[in-house]
Amino acid sequence: MPEGLGVYICSGCGIGEAVDTQALANSARSKAVSVQLHPYLCGPEGRKLIENDLAATNGGPKVNRVVIAACSPRFKTDVFRYPGVVVERVNLREHVAWAQKAGDEDTLAMARDYLAIGIVKAQKALVPAPQKAEISKKILVVGGGLAGLTAALEAARAGYEVLLVEKEAQLGGFLAKTRKRLTFQPPYEQLADGGLGDKIQQVLYHPRIKVLVAARIRRISGQPGQFDVEVETPEGRVSDRIGAIVLATGWKPYDASKLGHLGYGSSPDVITNVQLEQMAANGGVRRPSNNQPPRDVVFIQCAGSRDPQHLPYCSSVCCLVTLKQIQYVREASPEARVYVIYKDMRAPAQYERLYRRLQDHPLNFFAKGEVTGVEPNGNGKLRVRVENSLLGPTAVIEADLVVLATGMVPNSADGPAIRALRDAMIAAEKAESEAQRFEAIRRVEELRHHEGTEILNLDYRQGPDLPVLRHGFPDSHFICFPYETRRTAIYAAGTVRAPMEGVRAEEDAAGAAMKAIQAVEMAVRGEAVHPRSGDISVPEFALQRCTQCKRCTEECPFGALNEDEKGTPLYQMFRCRRCGICMGACPERIINFPDYSVDMIASAIKAIEVPDSFQEDKFRLLVFMCENDAYPALDIVGYQRMAYSPFVRVIPVRCLGSVNMVWVREAMNCGIDGVLMVGCKYGENYQCHYATGSELANTRLANMREALQRMQIEPERLRLVQLSIDEYHKLPQVLNEFAEYVAQLGMNPMREFL
Repeated sequence: MPEGLGVYICSGCGIGEAVDTQALANSARSKAVSVQLHPYLCGPEGRKLIENDLAATNGGPKVNRVVIAACSPRFKTDVFRYPGVVVERVNLREHVAWAQKAGDEDTLAMARDYLAIGIVKAQKALVPAPQKAEISKKILVVGGGLAGLTAALEAARAGYEVLLVEKEAQLGGFLAKTRKRLTFQPPYEQLADGGLGDKIQQVLYHPRIKVLVAARIRRISGQPGQFDVEVETPEGRVSDRIGAIVLATGWKPYDASKLGHLGYGSSPDVITNVQLEQMAANGGVRRPSNNQPPRDVVFIQCAGSRDPQHLPYCSSVCCLVTLKQIQYVREASPEARVYVIYKDMRAPAQYERLYRRLQDHPLNFFAKGEVTGVEPNGNGKLRVRVENSLLGPTAVIEADLVVLATGMVPNSADGPAIRALRDAMIAAEKAESEAQRFEAIRRVEELRHHEGTEILNLDYRQGPDLPVLRHGFPDSHFICFPYETRRTAIYAAGTVRAPMEGVRAEEDAAGAAMKAIQAVEMAVRGEAVHPRSGDISVPEFALQRCTQCKRCTEECPFGALNEDEKGTPLYQMFRCRRCGICMGACPERIINFPDYSVDMIASAIKAIEVPDSFQEDKFRLLVFMCENDAYPALDIVGYQRMAYSPFVRVIPVRCLGSVNMVWVREAMNCGIDGVLMVGCKYGENYQCHYATGSELANTRLANMREALQRMQIEPERLRLVQLSIDEYHKLPQVLNEFAEYVAQLGMNPMREFL
């Protein structure tokens, strides 16, 4: 009997009506020093029952490992928290009592298996110990525009030292060159003075902010809390120890030379909104061709934006900039006629007031339509052709000046070399054969170190800068973690993260500063930031058995693993997000967490009671469910009292990417009839919470099926399903269809040898 294991079974919330909890308790008595039943385990009396066993105040043996068979582990986390004690939760409520037929023998068998799995996991788990290290709390801000200045000030005001690095000789970024800004004050109808003079002065004279201008980062090595940064300045190199980083490098306008169909490059009187801003700041709006005030001005909205051939996204601010620049035109030429041709006019927040005021001006004309061409008319003016507009099926506008409202392109490290590196890494992940994978990895190695487009110059095995994802913007998970990047404790802020106007950029920068502070404070405690916030477990590497295959270093989405010249992984603890993808990647099974290991899950699989070969109608289906979307979705199925096959046995995993091939082999060897993997969707419109974990699992699926074929087992017994949490209603059908399919295949032939 294992020393110190206590099992506590709740009969409340319908569990006692669905399952014979006394029989369940009897099945655990040989495995634990204390087995207790209670009708309300999360109540004061139930908690006291557990606490007494932990303190050994009831005269019995002391308990130091706890199995709680009650509701979902996603509930009552504050109630069932016992520091320094292994706690394993068994889901009898949502996954058994609320989803299965009450009193049925298959329901009791399911409950017994789940309890046995929980007991084994508790036996195999160790209490993670917090990792202590000397942590720097200084924040590095890269970029001295609106977002960078705001992030630096917010962090400094919170009491943190800040190093601000700006590549230009002056602070202020793009806004420092503008004539006017949109006001931040009600009624939001007037313009404010341009520039950032007050904010720049606050930064320059703040005692906790050190500013380096005309500077660039030469190298960043180390990990969160221990980043070693080298900055090159005109006075020489500066080195510093940094805790977290805010990247606020801003934006650049879309290349208008690609918009020849709109007349750019063929006439000096076709300019961009950026050029008009510079013109207004340097003396007023004039026609470049003759330096005269324009009489007819056409603004073309979404010039190259919301167009799959150029920028597929909306840059958010272009319509507002046009509203601002209409007033520049009105100042230079009060009698000018201004035409705005738009796909949609967007005036976020309170700026609708400004839009309505300009609409009311008798010489401002707003029309929805598509500009199909801009060309000289032969009389010194431009002819703008508009199709499908409110002016008619086809309209022609004569203009002195045409302004293209071009969109925002992030100033991220997205040069050709980095795009090629990203493509090579994707090819390596999706390789269908070992030969393709080898060639893709060789290409990654060639491209990994390059010059010319780096911003941060990170000493990361997977590249020197933040990976750019959707449309060139860096992120980690654009749905659930929009502030995060794929590099822990490095946060993008402002227009380098997403298109936005000034007010939102300031809010964004404040949020990034707070995330940077959170990252360093959690590093002090040795905790993960997300998605497993507060997790202090870190993987252990049995490097004496490492074969230097590089799978773990290649597949880690977050760059937590560097490698030495032989290919041996070099673990960077504070970069890690505790996803376990490295554990799933390792063919030698040398990577394990104290509370989540290859042996633990393999042993849990063995704990499932598989009926003998004479019970051919009693199948056993093992389902690995990602704890981020799939497992919560199954909880919702329970809330909705939606039934599914009683032959299912669910084991939650941190990520499908953490599923090691040995678990599938172990399941088949134990007589499990089918294995289903259910995880996050991946692709353009959804993302795995660990970036590439679900996609990596799908890539590994082919190798797992090959292994089953070598075992003389049908590879169709293994299946992977992508599912988002809002598709919970599909889960019963997915589980039932898989159960029916396995029933058609028949029982696992291995059951005959059990």
